[in-house]
Amino acid sequence: MSTSLANRTCETAGCSLPANLQCPTCIKLGIAGSYFCSQECFKGNWSIHKTLHKVGQTTNGITEPYNPWPDYAFTGPLRPHKKTPLRTVPDHIQRPDYADHPDGIPLSEQSVKLSSHIKVLNDEEQEEMRVACKLGREVLDEVASMIGVGVISDEIDRVVHEASIERECYPSPLNYYKYPKSCCTSINEVICHGIPDMRALIDGDICNVDVTVCHRGYHGDLNETFFIGNVSKVANKLVNVTWECLEKSINAVQPGEKYRELGNIIQKHAQTNGFSVVRSYCGHGIHKLFHTSPGVPHYAKNKAVGVMKPGHTFTIEPMISQGSWRDRCWPDNWTAVTVDGLLSAQFEQTLLVTDTGVEVLTKRLANHGLPYFMDKTY
Repeated sequence: MSTSLANRTCETAGCSLPANLQCPTCIKLGIAGSYFCSQECFKGNWSIHKTLHKVGQTTNGITEPYNPWPDYAFTGPLRPHKKTPLRTVPDHIQRPDYADHPDGIPLSEQSVKLSSHIKVLNDEEQEEMRVACKLGREVLDEVASMIGVGVISDEIDRVVHEASIERECYPSPLNYYKYPKSCCTSINEVICHGIPDMRALIDGDICNVDVTVCHRGYHGDLNETFFIGNVSKVANKLVNVTWECLEKSINAVQPGEKYRELGNIIQKHAQTNGFSVVRSYCGHGIHKLFHTSPGVPHYAKNKAVGVMKPGHTFTIEPMISQGSWRDRCWPDNWTAVTVDGLLSAQFEQTLLVTDTGVEVLTKRLANHGLPYFMDKTY
């Protein structure tokens, strides 16, 4: 037995036994992974696993095998699909420093990486953030108008890219540490940083779309998880609880509050409902820098440094998982997935601490600010 085969584990959630049985349909379609330890596990996981067969890539009705990592053991049913080339941004759009760096390194962020100083924005800077966040919300609204069953995630990226440029914005993720797209589309077991590709969304998916735009040097960052068609009861509950985690933590934002307290609020609500809080990724300060101090962990008993003051701008973006809080990264070095292949959801807002509380800069204007999954019109 080869080393790669010996390292394969069963695809069934919760089963970590060695696996050398591969789904015959996946072999025919050229779908990577799909290994099971036994016929019992294969049959028991069939209702979840068979969704893979519906999203095999086709051209003129002919299936095209796509298998970038043949020896990688996927944790869940989702598989990577082909990606389109990098999109370009017109020269007249103001660009962040990493946009043209060969390795996508944000030198301005690197220069303050070890500092815990939290910038207090003046009135002019706060207004620049309001504008950037308003435009970011408009871009996500464009996504909400077109997302649904059959939509290819690369098409979502195209809409985000073009909507950003129409608003004189640079799509912040593009080339950030060499990220290859203009937004993130994180589907089902993907926690965050899913790369848009040629996979079509199918009935029952949940899909998070993370949008950040850079306008006149200031970044506005937000995301929402969308229902695609008819979702399961557990997916419905998970997405609702994730939104509630964000809302409850936002309600606690005020001058004098410690940043570390937000994680206590989020984890308490998630665990009360039977879910877990991802620990590897957190909220962050944001303004002229895409990511900076403060770090805002979403789990309890964290050691975040800092006290909220008027003029602070930062994100809260809890990632809540159906099963384990632990994550694993695909070989693309971006796509973070749940270690057990179960669902994960996320919501994000950019916030400004005011003299009396908080201003949600990326708040949706319609439907009382509620997210789209609560709005049947999209």
